[in-house]
Amino acid sequence: MEDMSIKEIHRRLIQKEISAQEIAQLYLDTIKQKEEDLNAFITATPELALEHARAVDAKIAKGENISLLAGIPCALKDAILVEGVRCTAGSKILSEYTASYDATVTKKLRENDAVIVGKTNMDEFGMGGSTENSSFGVTKNPYDLTRVAGGSSGGSAVSVASEETMVALGEDTGGSVRLPASFCGVVGLKPTYGAVSRHGIIALASSFDQVGPFAKTVEDAEIVFQAISGQDELDSTSVAYLYKSHDSIDLKQLKVGVPKEYFSEGLDKEVEKVIKDGLQKLENEGIHIEEISLPHVKYALAAYYIINTSEASSNLARYDGIRYGNAVDSDDLLQTYLQNRGQGLGAEVKRRIMLGTYALSAGYYDAFYLKAQKIRTLLKNDFEEAFQKVDVIMGPVSPILPYKIGEKADDPLAMYLVDVYSVPINLVGLPGISVPAGMASNLPVGMQMISPPFREDLLFAVGKSFEKLV
Repeated sequence: MEDMSIKEIHRRLIQKEISAQEIAQLYLDTIKQKEEDLNAFITATPELALEHARAVDAKIAKGENISLLAGIPCALKDAILVEGVRCTAGSKILSEYTASYDATVTKKLRENDAVIVGKTNMDEFGMGGSTENSSFGVTKNPYDLTRVAGGSSGGSAVSVASEETMVALGEDTGGSVRLPASFCGVVGLKPTYGAVSRHGIIALASSFDQVGPFAKTVEDAEIVFQAISGQDELDSTSVAYLYKSHDSIDLKQLKVGVPKEYFSEGLDKEVEKVIKDGLQKLENEGIHIEEISLPHVKYALAAYYIINTSEASSNLARYDGIRYGNAVDSDDLLQTYLQNRGQGLGAEVKRRIMLGTYALSAGYYDAFYLKAQKIRTLLKNDFEEAFQKVDVIMGPVSPILPYKIGEKADDPLAMYLVDVYSVPINLVGLPGISVPAGMASNLPVGMQMISPPFREDLLFAVGKSFEKLV
């Protein structure tokens, strides 16, 4: 199964060479075998998976048409609601919460008869870049169990990389799909902001969050994206967007821009070599590569973390231990608040709530939050100017290779710096994809590709061609 694409499995299902139940059981067995080492899942859903699989087999037996995703095992980041299934967002405070409805993306997967095999591990409320901040333990990199998987959607990336599922959904706030995809050697897409509904997603920062797929190949990621994208009346930020794939594209007519700021101090030499080798392979194929500049990108990380923490402090105010969580009662109302406030939340979540509250407080709003929003506008202008010269922007996803578990645990700022190449596009709402570019020290390195808004078709076309070269 590990070498089969979605289309190949679809063909075999239709021709009855294999059943959806056999496929589901195979992946469920793999989850059982590997979870002790990897910890990619918070909640496996074998009964739900087999129920979905039986429904697919029944349709095939009746001669009904089935979608490409029918019978395909899929995992969802544990911030995405699945009706009747526990949804924790990686937090102890939600450890007993069961979703009462489906997220829109879950509903779309069900409509396409995908087989949901479980909910994957993540940094608590999406706060982190390593999946070390989960209340349910660390997810480990399948290439080296002593290293991190990236985050915050590390569980989804690992589940695909280790064959525990075929495709998975993550959520990208500042690189949370692309970074673990790069660290785990799989494909990960962050769509244009508004291309995919956020309804039924436990929010971190509402102006950044965007659901995206993980897959083994660019084509498989494209199939999932096509299924989950589109406008949703339950999400006012979603956009009427009908995705159409490129049957063919003349890559030699494209111009690829490489930001000089992405190859400055802080970029690991091994990562740099893999990325430059990949760009050289494209150039050898006749694709035009030119250096560009994004002059305000150096301020992106600071601006992102001010806005991110500000939005997080607002979104997470509801998790006060009274409305959510197991409240501790007291005869005195003030003591009830004091004993419950923040109970069940991890250190990183508390840190970001405090930072965001500070940035939004009287006397600091203009100095921090407002200034960060102005940087956001300047960065948007930088990308618009760049896309007048080039069609696609390419560079590294992460400045470093996957690091040792615990290596950056005592230095949050060092962990934040890993997001330096990923957060700019979240600030301006652009789409980006991480495609495996090669290996360094036996660890994967991802190539990041960025396009203008709603040009995912371009990313998939370039990504498919790049896959064939590396």
